[in-house]
Amino acid sequence: MNDIFLVNLSGRDRPGLTAQVMDILAHHDVGVLDVGQSVIHDTLSLALLIDVAQQSEAGVMKDLVIHTSGLDLDLRLTPVSRDDYEAWIPHQRQGRYIVTLLGRGINTRQLASITRIVSEQGLNIGDMTRLSERQPLAPDTTGPRSCVQLSVVGQPVDLAQMRSRFLQISSELDMDVAFRVDDIYRRHRRVVVLDMDSTLVQGEIIDELAIAAGVGEQVAAITKRAMHGELDFSASFRQRVALLAGLPASRLDEIAAQVLLTEGAQRLIDTLKRLGYRVAILSGGFTCFAHHLQKALGIDEVFANELDIVDGKVSGQVVSDIVDAQRKADLLCQIAEAEGVGLEQVVAVGDGANDLKMLSLAGLSIAFRAKPVIRREAGQSLSTIGLDGILYLMGIRDREIMSE
Repeated sequence: MNDIFLVNLSGRDRPGLTAQVMDILAHHDVGVLDVGQSVIHDTLSLALLIDVAQQSEAGVMKDLVIHTSGLDLDLRLTPVSRDDYEAWIPHQRQGRYIVTLLGRGINTRQLASITRIVSEQGLNIGDMTRLSERQPLAPDTTGPRSCVQLSVVGQPVDLAQMRSRFLQISSELDMDVAFRVDDIYRRHRRVVVLDMDSTLVQGEIIDELAIAAGVGEQVAAITKRAMHGELDFSASFRQRVALLAGLPASRLDEIAAQVLLTEGAQRLIDTLKRLGYRVAILSGGFTCFAHHLQKALGIDEVFANELDIVDGKVSGQVVSDIVDAQRKADLLCQIAEAEGVGLEQVVAVGDGANDLKMLSLAGLSIAFRAKPVIRREAGQSLSTIGLDGILYLMGIRDREIMSE
């Protein structure tokens, strides 16, 4: 007959410490039912659930006490009944979810709010870890970012209410909170599709064209209403393009050269390409700008609207079918099929009403710096840090990128 004990050890970390503890247990042929270890600021926390033959129990306890004291470790031994252990096993098979906190910095008020909601929803935190690199004490002027990930177990009491609370405190506490199922696809996405205007690049390019054409205020007003979903995208798009009639085509290249990438865009695309992802732009904007980005960033595919040019000037028409919400959704499906992956392995990122249909199809959908109505509809939202924050939502740590 064997007995079960929970062994908790803590103390200053140093190389070989875990090996020495394991040697003590191995000497008595102790079984291991579970194990976990973490290190924060050179302080080790090691926990083992061990299975000990009763005839060896006294020797194991004696050696642990003597040797861990010599190693300057704090030791706590807790007996666990076999009934408690058997009751614990099925609990570990409950639903598992990932809660991710993102922001310029993570503070205790934010953590208190998130963990309180998790607790109120009947979920238990199994693991908490940092995905971002450690922050220096001196202020980071290059766009600091912080990310903490919680692995939680159980079933939410009210999923809709929990998501609503997360969205509410995100605005109140200047952070983003993502909640999703911890399944096999979480770290195995293969395709990433992105909107262009106000997502991959700063601002709406059509508004810049309108300023160059002398119709800036008129077009900007229509753009704003279309982005909020107040106007049909295709109809409003034709209306805006018509106002561009007469703009010299030479201005397109000039404006393309002046377009600014969104914070984190370069790092995101570089990382995705290095890891072998298929990356595409699905844009309700224009091909000339999408192709400029494709060349600059190494993006695999672009789908956008082609402006009609007549006698060196914009005619006020588009050549191709308009890339509206349904077209984006169809293109997302086509790319996934061509790559031989399911929609669960697709990441979609956008900011406007024209993106909602494609966002609804992707395994990971992210509303980036979007209006509240879009954030409520999308699976996840990201507003407080740059576009490379998407990597955290894909489960990628800073140190994994830095080691490449």
